[in-house]
Amino acid sequence: MPAEKSEEAYHSEMSDCSDTLELKLPREITQAARRIGPHILETPLFHSAYLSEMCDGEVYLKLESEQYTGSFKARGALNKVLSLPAAARAAGLLTASSGNHAQGFARALAISGDHGLIYLPENAEPSKVAALKHYGVELAFHGTDCLQTELYARAQADQQGMVWVSPYNDPMIIAGQGTVGREILALQPEVDAVLVTVGGGGLISGIASWIKAERPATRIIGCLPENSPEMYLSVQKGELVMLDEPMETLSDGSAGGCEPGAITFDLCRELVDDYVLVSEDEIAAAICWMVDKHHKIIEGAAGVALGAFMKQAGRFRGQKVAIVICGANITTETLNALLGRATSATT
Repeated sequence: MPAEKSEEAYHSEMSDCSDTLELKLPREITQAARRIGPHILETPLFHSAYLSEMCDGEVYLKLESEQYTGSFKARGALNKVLSLPAAARAAGLLTASSGNHAQGFARALAISGDHGLIYLPENAEPSKVAALKHYGVELAFHGTDCLQTELYARAQADQQGMVWVSPYNDPMIIAGQGTVGREILALQPEVDAVLVTVGGGGLISGIASWIKAERPATRIIGCLPENSPEMYLSVQKGELVMLDEPMETLSDGSAGGCEPGAITFDLCRELVDDYVLVSEDEIAAAICWMVDKHHKIIEGAAGVALGAFMKQAGRFRGQKVAIVICGANITTETLNALLGRATSATT
C-alpha cells in the first residue's frame, strides 16, 4: 500500500474542485477497502422476494444494519482515523455526532489506540450515550441541534489543536462509505438503481462516486424524510439550505443540514439522479414491514430508503434494484411504539 499522505496534503489535493474530487474518489475508495477491510464486515446483499414481487424485478437489501456498531458509519470513521499519520493522531481526534458516527469513531479509536473526544447534543438519546461509554471515549455535550453541535465541536478542534473528524464532509469519510457501493457492484454489476438515505450526504456521495465511475447507467436515488429534506432543498435551489426550525423525524440519523462549504453538496448535485421524499408514516410502515417480513430491526434512516422504494415501486418495474439499509440503531421504546401502533391499526 502506498505511503499515507498528511491530512493537509490530502485536503489540498482533493478539494481543488468538485470535478477533481469526483475523479479521485474511486481510487480512494479502493484504498479504503484495503485499509478497513480487516476491521469491518462485508455485509450481505440480501435478495427480498417480497420487494421483488412489488416491482416484478430483482430487489436486494444491502444490510449495513448488520455492520459493526449497527451502521455503515463504522466504515468512514475508521478509514479517516487509519489514514492519518501518527503525528496527527497523537494530537488527539475530535468529532460530533448524535449517535452512529460517534459509535463508528469510538470503535475506530479502539482499533487504532488513539485518544479522542466526541461532542453530542445535550438531548442525545440516552441509550446511544450509554453505548458510547462502553468504548471508554471522552464525551462532551453542547447545543440541542446536530448542526449547532457540529459547528461548535469543529471550532473546539481548532482551538485545542486536535484533528477534526467530520461525520460526512471529508474525502476520507466519503471514501470509507463508498466501499458500500463497491460491494454492491461486485455482487450485482448490472444493478439498475440504488436507493440511499441522505443526511449530510457522505454515504450517497461515496456510493455514487464508485458506481457512476464503474457503471454510469445505474441510477442513484437519494431518499429523505419530508421532515428533514435539507439536501434535496439545497440541490433544488442550487445552494445550501438550512431549515430554521427543523421538524422531528424518525430518521434522526439523517436529520439536519450540511455545514457551509460541504463537499457533499457538489457531489450530490453531480452524481445523484433523483430524490424521493418520504413521510413519517411511510418511514414507520417500512420499519414495521421489515420486522414482519424479514424479521430484521432497522432504524428510521434505513426506513427512509426502504419506504421510498415501497412508495414508488412501480417506477422500478422489471429492474434490478439495491436498497441500502443503512443502520439498525433504533431504541426499544421507539420500536415498541411503532409495532404497537401497527398492530392496533390492523385490529
